[in-house]
Amino acid sequence: MFKRIDHIEVIPHNLERAIIFYTEVLGFTVKSRIPVTAPPLEEVVYLALGDTVLELMRVKDAVVAPAQSWQTGYRMMALEVDDMEKTVAYLTGKGVAITWGPVSLGASKRAEIQDPDGLPIELRQW
Repeated sequence: MFKRIDHIEVIPHNLERAIIFYTEVLGFTVKSRIPVTAPPLEEVVYLALGDTVLELMRVKDAVVAPAQSWQTGYRMMALEVDDMEKTVAYLTGKGVAITWGPVSLGASKRAEIQDPDGLPIELRQW
């Protein structure tokens, strides 16, 4: 019945800045950009990383939710990485701060970064 997660939706504060971060820093590619006339939704941009899809949504007058670390709801998305040390060095070189970790969790390593809007992204090396 259910096959997989099809995509994750994110409403960035600045769509162009988010596209640059996800494509130029994290390696996503733009699959499509679609103008939408369904206010307050103005545009959707589908980004792909392998078979993972991220949908960025331009929403007129989107409000920034207050930051709360341990609340009910979705907490973050996670990206699998090949080599944690190389990934951390690459991101640091791009000016992306590591906000947590990396730590060893037995069979895996885990760290966290944030996108330009402060949305958390887990990095996981299995």
